[in-house]
Amino acid sequence: MAHVFFAAAIQRHIAMPERDVDARSVDEALSIVFADEPRLRGYILDDQGGLRRHLSVFVDGQPLRDRRRLSDAVDTQSRIYVVQALSGG
Repeated sequence: MAHVFFAAAIQRHIAMPERDVDARSVDEALSIVFADEPRLRGYILDDQGGLRRHLSVFVDGQPLRDRRRLSDAVDTQSRIYVVQALSGG
């Protein structure tokens, strides 16, 4: 099963411990998590269902490619990290 982690900065708003999910894409993985904690959806996704700008997702150490549909594939050994994006200059 894929393993989903939420950074501490996100958990300050809505507690969500790391967990294993049976999913084939980032969208499926997050949908499983949102089913257990619906309030998290509005914090992670915008009104179009895409990833909010202030967040980043990494799958097996690589940045999410499809921020709009979250269609990046995951497998049983994948690690999905949801973190707040850093910006500045």
